[in-house]
Amino acid sequence: MPIITTDDGHEIYYKDWGQGPVVTFSHGWPLNSDAWDRQMMFVAQNGFRAIAHDRRGHGRSAQTSARNDMDGYADDLAAMIDALDLRDITMVGHSTGGGEVARYIGRHGTGRVAKAVLLGAVPPIMVQSDANPEGLPIGVFDGLRDQILSNRSQFYRDFAIPFFGANRPGADIPQSLLDAFWLQSMQAGLKNAYECIKAFSETDFTEDLKKFDVPSLIVHGDDDQIVPIADSAHKSAKLVPGARTIYYPGAPHGLTATKHADRFNADLLAFLRS
Repeated sequence: MPIITTDDGHEIYYKDWGQGPVVTFSHGWPLNSDAWDRQMMFVAQNGFRAIAHDRRGHGRSAQTSARNDMDGYADDLAAMIDALDLRDITMVGHSTGGGEVARYIGRHGTGRVAKAVLLGAVPPIMVQSDANPEGLPIGVFDGLRDQILSNRSQFYRDFAIPFFGANRPGADIPQSLLDAFWLQSMQAGLKNAYECIKAFSETDFTEDLKKFDVPSLIVHGDDDQIVPIADSAHKSAKLVPGARTIYYPGAPHGLTATKHADRFNADLLAFLRS
C-alpha cells in the first residue's frame, strides 16, 4: 500500500490519482479517504492530481495511541506533503478535515499551498463557552463519546441519517450510502474516534484562520445538522482574509455524496481553475 511514516513512527495510508496541479483532500470524522472518491475521480479526470490520506487511527492508517489531536493531524498531513514533495497545493478539508487544513496552515504556513477550501468545516470552534455562546453544549459531545463506547456500530448507523439529511421530508438517500458510511466508520479505531471528538469540538482555530493568505473558499450546506452553519462557516468567513463563500440551500453535512455532489464538484473545479 502507498504509505508514509510519521516522525513518531506510525504509518499513514494515502491514495494518489491523476496528474497535474495537486489537490489534497482531508476527510471528516469518523470516515477515511474513501469519502472523497467521487471528488477525487472528478478532479483527476479534469487534469488534476488528487491525493487523500486516512487520518491517523482511521481507515487503513495505524491506530495510534498518541497525538490524536489537531496538532498531530496537521503534522501528519505535513509529513505526507513533505514526503511526496507536493507544491502549489489546493487543500480541501471537510468537517474535521477542515480543521486539519486550518491547523496545517496555522502550524506550517502556506509555503506549499496555493489555495484552500473549507467544506462543512468545524472551525472556528464548535463547543459552547462564555466566548462562544452560540456553540453546541459540551453535553452533545459527551453524548457522542458515551454512544461510541457503548455501541459504536449502532451509533454510526444512527449518525449517518442526520449526516446525509436522510431524516428530512422528501430526502432520497439510498440505504447503500448509509451502509458505506457505517463501513468506513467501523474502520476507525475506537480510541482514535473517541479522542478525535475532543479534537474537532474543542480546538479553537481562530488564530489559524487569521493566517490564511491564499485564495480561500468556504462552502457549507445551510441545513447542516452536524456542524451548524451559523457557528462555523459564517464566523470563519469573517476571519479568513478575502474568503469567498458558497452556501447551498437545504444541503446536509455530507453533501459530497448526496444530490448536491455534482454542484460541489463543479464549484470546486471552477475554483481550482480560477
